[in-house]
Amino acid sequence: MKNIFKFIKGDTFGGITAGVVALPLALAFGVSSGLGPSAGLYGAIFLGFIAALFGGTPTQISGPTAPMTAVSMVLVAGLLQSHDGNMDKALPIILTVFVMAGLFQIIIGAAGLGKYIKYIPYPVVSGFMTAIGLIIIITNILPILGYYTENDMERIQKFKPEAEELIIENILKDEAEEGLLVLEDFKETIKRAELISEEEIMNEALILAKKETSGVIGAIRALPRALRSINYLELILAFSTILIIYGFKKITTKIPSTLVSLLVVSGVAIFANLDYMPIEEIPSGFPLINFDIFSQFSIASVSPLIFTAITLSFLGAIDSLLTSVVADNMTKTNHNPNKELIGQGIGNSVAALFGGLPGAGATIRTVVNIDAGGKTKLSGMIAGLFLLIILLVIGPLASQIPAAVLAGILFTVGVGVMDYKGLKAIPSMPSTEVIVMVVVLLLSTFWNLVYAVGIGLIIASLVFMKKMGDATEEKSDVKTLKAETSWTDEANFPEDMKEKVFIKHIKGPIFFGSTSFIQVLAKQIPPTASHVIIRMDRVPYIDQSGLFVLEDVLLELEKNEIHVLLVDIQTQPLYLMKSIDIIPDLIPEEHIFDSFQECTTWISNNLDG
Repeated sequence: MKNIFKFIKGDTFGGITAGVVALPLALAFGVSSGLGPSAGLYGAIFLGFIAALFGGTPTQISGPTAPMTAVSMVLVAGLLQSHDGNMDKALPIILTVFVMAGLFQIIIGAAGLGKYIKYIPYPVVSGFMTAIGLIIIITNILPILGYYTENDMERIQKFKPEAEELIIENILKDEAEEGLLVLEDFKETIKRAELISEEEIMNEALILAKKETSGVIGAIRALPRALRSINYLELILAFSTILIIYGFKKITTKIPSTLVSLLVVSGVAIFANLDYMPIEEIPSGFPLINFDIFSQFSIASVSPLIFTAITLSFLGAIDSLLTSVVADNMTKTNHNPNKELIGQGIGNSVAALFGGLPGAGATIRTVVNIDAGGKTKLSGMIAGLFLLIILLVIGPLASQIPAAVLAGILFTVGVGVMDYKGLKAIPSMPSTEVIVMVVVLLLSTFWNLVYAVGIGLIIASLVFMKKMGDATEEKSDVKTLKAETSWTDEANFPEDMKEKVFIKHIKGPIFFGSTSFIQVLAKQIPPTASHVIIRMDRVPYIDQSGLFVLEDVLLELEKNEIHVLLVDIQTQPLYLMKSIDIIPDLIPEEHIFDSFQECTTWISNNLDG
């Protein structure tokens, strides 16, 4: 009973402490995503509770994270643009993608595929993480300077003609769909156009202006205007937040400096009645399910975004499992990776139904939980419940937090998430790996996070296959035994046989990236040869491409009446060669030997000198 009480006490304190750390980050990530602070808070509540309940890492604290928020931000901005800035129309599709990402995580975990995530190359991960840091930093420069598009009336006015044109275009589209558009009679069009108010035009102009300043490119484009009209109050609030976050850590790390900065700077701004820009209002009460996800579901609108959902699912899986490893090292336990992914997937799907931002296992929050005494999954569930209580009790008050404070918090998150280890290693890294990292970094920052990862993986895979192919070709050779640098067991081969018998040392996997050297095998062996010994003890794997190329070579040798002897073939290549009847059709069973000594004995007994 004592032990149970001790665990409950530690889990409660750990969960509350982790929830305290999570609160400002959840609000900040929600704002950064474009869905508002409530989305970040809902994500932290539902994902935090459900991932802890169903996951496979007892002390893990889950919630919105920088990588997941960065990808979500790109998705939100893109769908808002394609829906003319109308969040009501875009939101069901956005949340559907989040639900799909969670479902993909469940599938990955249920299929036991979590173990393959570790094969994503480090340069891709490094370039991606650094890009996320840059994206967060650059996109928060404008609010730090106090520049908000909705306050820039001069810029909004410039978009009025385009806004009017777009509104008229939408009227014509609606009439065409309703069958009211007749070339001879534009009375209905004129009637509807006359009903357009100045407020509608200005709202449409604001949407167009926001489009131009969204994302990294938009922020850079708007930076000159922001620098010409700096709001020094917003700048002071943001810099005060940043200074407290970094400075308070030098005093103590037991109290989260992010929370201290949020409370201190927001408290001063609120009680001093300063004229600052507040964050978007957080709805009061318990969050409700967004049923538009189901009622407005459309395969046509979602199918182009499947790759984005897959990217979110894999990114969340990587983030979570890396945090699980950290938790294991601290608690001397072993997590269940597949169960963890299932828990994360359920959590992300449920959170999305309530309008929450997707997330993953969060390293800092998990470490704080463990340090504060968290030992079981109860700690993660308490963290989620704590944030729910915060939402219900002080939601309206939280809506008064200055936007500049969250921008300052996000700035420090961006600085912290960049992969400095990878950047410092660039001078000593192979040029091909540097290229992969830089390509992913630049494409992620200035183009598209999702496509950048895909392109980075393709380039990294091609580089890897080229290296493996070159290594296999370099180590493998085709020579007469007389010219061959003999292996130890080849030293006593009969001298009179060395001109008739050729040897092939294959060292490494035979796959589609290493088939070129196999193809020249038949051409390298002169027609005077009668036998070829292929030594396969160092071939651990053969793929379908390698298998069929090898079959073609064997057919060519057979046509030239050159017989093949296989030595020490491993299980996987042997199985595949039998599966397509290379053995016994091209190489009879009696030409397969377990050792080179057996092969030389057979040659001595069956070949004439």
